[in-house]
Amino acid sequence: MRKIVVIGAGNIGATIASMLAESGAYEILVGDHDETRFGSVARHPAITTQRVDITNAAELRAVLAGSFAVLSAAPYHVTTLIAEAAAAAGVHYLDLTEDVASTARVKELASGAAHAFIPQCGLAPGYISILANDLAQSFDTLETVRLRVGALPQYPSNALKYNLTWSTDGVINEYIEPCEAIVEGLLVKVPAMEEREEFSLDGMTYEAFNTSGGLGTMCETYSDRVRLLNYKTIRYPGHAEIMKALLNDLNLRNRRDTLKDILEQALPSTSQDVVIVFVTVSGHKGGRLVQETHAQKIYGRVIGGKFFSAIQVTTAAGICAVLDLLNEGYLPQSGFVRQEDVVLGDFLQNRFGQNYASSAEQGRLVRSA
Repeated sequence: MRKIVVIGAGNIGATIASMLAESGAYEILVGDHDETRFGSVARHPAITTQRVDITNAAELRAVLAGSFAVLSAAPYHVTTLIAEAAAAAGVHYLDLTEDVASTARVKELASGAAHAFIPQCGLAPGYISILANDLAQSFDTLETVRLRVGALPQYPSNALKYNLTWSTDGVINEYIEPCEAIVEGLLVKVPAMEEREEFSLDGMTYEAFNTSGGLGTMCETYSDRVRLLNYKTIRYPGHAEIMKALLNDLNLRNRRDTLKDILEQALPSTSQDVVIVFVTVSGHKGGRLVQETHAQKIYGRVIGGKFFSAIQVTTAAGICAVLDLLNEGYLPQSGFVRQEDVVLGDFLQNRFGQNYASSAEQGRLVRSA
């Protein structure tokens, strides 16, 4: 069995470990600096845990030595430390980050590397990039590619209409940092939380607005191929207005620790969530201007006898499927690998990607030309 190191024993790291262990194909070491987090990691013969100081480069390299790959489920601000250790140890590297600066550093490390560096393997960026790229391939020429994703409570019951389902640090980061987009064929930076829009799905109204990192490497991939390309996060109407008041009027964008404390003390977490995926592509086919839309809702489920929320399942399934495809030779074994290099059919047929597959087929019913 392949030895895999998962750094980060939070909700996503624990889910990754459970998925990999249940497959019977991997031995997993879960590392974290905080041993109290190991309580959330499933007890399984294929899983071991170890305290790891991520900031200690020598210690981290020693932990990675001899493994097939390291999967980072740690906060975005330590992503580069893990990638650097992977480069030094000579192991494959995969992560979940949406942070643009971290991905740029990973790309630098991948240059000339003998092992693969595959960032952004989660939901958005991740699956959404694979899906949008697949839709785009069927067009002769492209006009617009719009990606929309949200992890929402099924039963919103507060003014923000939101519960914590994902990393608080990650949410704050994507609400603040500049967002990449292609507008009129040019790569631009647009402000987060702006360009709000509304749309309906299954009789429910949602809002969507700019957030950072969701496009992954798609702006680079499609830089000379599309007039408009953008990514927005989906929320229930009213969320953006309140968050902008907190970030701008109260200046909490410059006091991230305070904002994190407020959100974590005021907003309970929930496992009763739903992940919404909404991709629309327009362009020309056979001389006609056409549009195709893929809409999909994904809910939590039981894996290995334990219930996991929708955001846990979708995020962990993404990185586990990419790891599997790498292990089976479907992906390049060295250098920088983009999510757009992953074939959607391979992904959905994979044992981990199948967590997306049933709802993906339902989603394809709304595609129209």
